[in-house]
Amino acid sequence: MRIEEAIAAWTAHLADVRRLSPATVRAYRSDLADLAATVAPAVTELTDVDLEHLREWAWRATQSGAARATVARRTAAARAFFAWALESGLIETDPSLRLIAPKRARTLPAVASAASMQEVLDAAAARTADGDPLALRDHAVLELLYGAAVRVSELCGLDDGDVDLGRRTARVRGKGSKDRVVPFGGPAAAALDAYLRTGRPALRARAADPTNGGRGGAAGTAQRTTARDAGLTSAPALFLGARGGRLSTRTVYDLVSRTVGAAMGSSATGPHALRHSAATHLLDGGADLRSVQEMLGHASLGTTQIYTHVSSERLVSTYKLAHPRA
Repeated sequence: MRIEEAIAAWTAHLADVRRLSPATVRAYRSDLADLAATVAPAVTELTDVDLEHLREWAWRATQSGAARATVARRTAAARAFFAWALESGLIETDPSLRLIAPKRARTLPAVASAASMQEVLDAAAARTADGDPLALRDHAVLELLYGAAVRVSELCGLDDGDVDLGRRTARVRGKGSKDRVVPFGGPAAAALDAYLRTGRPALRARAADPTNGGRGGAAGTAQRTTARDAGLTSAPALFLGARGGRLSTRTVYDLVSRTVGAAMGSSATGPHALRHSAATHLLDGGADLRSVQEMLGHASLGTTQIYTHVSSERLVSTYKLAHPRA
């Protein structure tokens, strides 16, 4: 079987049988397409790929400046692919068994201070004073990203029936299509209530207006939507774009970059910074690690433990500044 055909069969297996998220399947497909391009035209059949080809592929990625995390992810993709190929009888030996992945550097996540987050959310609330639907939506988005510590894909995937304002909980679908219920606080509930009462109906009404160009409201919150926002979604999406379709992750990235990023002094700040900040502030406030793991939807406690390092660094910094014997 040709390499491209095997890749297509494996990614179909990931999507249809293992039910991995579309984003994960796209990442694996991209990684292996790069492998196929690297070994071509000398090697086109799957059975002809050997360990040296895989090592050459990983080396080229490193030489091109790819981060260690990227090379490690590609290595994991290759191992999973060839393990499946062996199990499916497409190859007789697995060439990836001795392929070594570089150790990932554990960098501490960027975290906004509690005071900075308060300023950001207060400013977002102030922009809703004139009832602009986009401002109401943006305020609810920021409150939920921080208040429930959800991923941006989980937030954009929410439907209107997934949120229970009475219980202050949201049902989200995380990695591996695993559902979990996360709590959120009073400020997020109030922002969601205001958005659902006036903001969301106004955005849905815009979708029915053929003369609407996708802009409206205060200039500070007006946004140009992507093609994914352009039409009404068939699912009852909770958060809507300016033209009435499901809110795109790109729009949320832009929102966080210009609001939270400005407060943190980095234009590269994305929605995950709010998740990092929420987890760190939970631990700072006395939450136990296992509860934070469950809220974040981490499969491994080791993934959550990085936030203990962030809290520890703050403790050391405070100690050095405050203790007379430091």
